[in-house]
Amino acid sequence: MRTRPDQADANVDVLRSHLGKLKLPFMLDNHQALAKTAADKHWSHLDYLTELLSGEVAGLEDRRVQRCIDQARFPVLKTLDQFDWNWPTKINRLLIQNLFHLDFVKQNANVVFISGTGLGKSHLMTALGYAACLRTHSVLFTGAIEIINSLAAAHAAGSIKRALHRYIKPRVLCIDELGYLPIDKFGADCLFQIISHRYERGATLITTNRVYKQWASIFNNDAVLTSALLDRLLHHAETVRIEGKSYRSKGQIEI
Repeated sequence: MRTRPDQADANVDVLRSHLGKLKLPFMLDNHQALAKTAADKHWSHLDYLTELLSGEVAGLEDRRVQRCIDQARFPVLKTLDQFDWNWPTKINRLLIQNLFHLDFVKQNANVVFISGTGLGKSHLMTALGYAACLRTHSVLFTGAIEIINSLAAAHAAGSIKRALHRYIKPRVLCIDELGYLPIDKFGADCLFQIISHRYERGATLITTNRVYKQWASIFNNDAVLTSALLDRLLHHAETVRIEGKSYRSKGQIEI
């Protein structure tokens, strides 16, 4: 028994309504085109349903990835392919490439990039964070001073606990430019709390221009706090040292 044209149109309207309510955008947009393909290629009902669901799942994954990228708040997107390996005079390429397998995320381990300015440490940290987003890990990119300023404002407003949670919660926290500006006791205490709470619970990435023996000067010259922070940070960590001249001066050097 063949369905009347008016009944077929009604069925399509009902189907579209259901798909819209269920929030299945791929199936809503593609069910008719795929139905024609299924008829032309003599697909079974199961083949047709599998194609529809595969497209929906792929779309869901794409949206999850994009949501992770948006929530990470990268200032710019960077990838490993864009990195100029030839500029630094000293860099452990194999170590860095291995980091992009993201085993450190599974292990709740940390990565610290140490170099002078303009050698690509922020680029590499951003690229690692972006790679984690592509695996749908939650990521937050922020500057060290931005953390302190936001927590100081939250402290004044009486919401410091909730503000701290923002930095403790992500699977991967990227802290940029630690050590470029001095940090007072409040800021040192806040960063210590974040590192302590994330210890063996999340991965933390840091860029800094200071070697570890100089970190006490970053944290208000508090040697005890600095020692305790480094103990937690470096227990499960990779240190990436990069040496050379600033890439931003490349044009002047070549002239």
